[in-house]
Amino acid sequence: MNIVADSSVLIALSTLGELELLKDLFGEVFIPKAVWREVVEEGRGQIGAEEVQAAREWLKVKETKQEALKMVLNTFLDEGEAEAIALALEFDALVLLDEKDARKFAELTGIKVLGTVGILILAKRQNIVKSLRNKLEDLEMAGFRLSSEIHEKALESVGEL
Repeated sequence: MNIVADSSVLIALSTLGELELLKDLFGEVFIPKAVWREVVEEGRGQIGAEEVQAAREWLKVKETKQEALKMVLNTFLDEGEAEAIALALEFDALVLLDEKDARKFAELTGIKVLGTVGILILAKRQNIVKSLRNKLEDLEMAGFRLSSEIHEKALESVGEL
């Protein structure tokens, strides 16, 4: 299965020191050029920049040929999200997105979507992560907003409630 990641997931997992979960769960992961630019070049010195750059062996920069779709999506979403959705559509890939509007657009096009919390749930189910509760708390302490409903459902789904 092809996987395409947006910057929010890369940054969130880097914040936890868990970017490698993507490699463990999916192997090779594609990121659009705009995501590379946003995280590594424009984000130099911030969380995620060094981690993403160091993961070039399995985190592959890919350019979409879906220019028209990318332009349309870019009127509603940021450039990285638009390119991630276009690339996922082009390669029939699962797209890793956290932002609510971007997720809606991806789902409208029939693309399967998974966010940071979903990735952590998968990792917990495969015994790669010991405590989902701890990871969610660490995310929230780092400033990532999770509704209490999502927090509760996630913990319930892995038997940590």
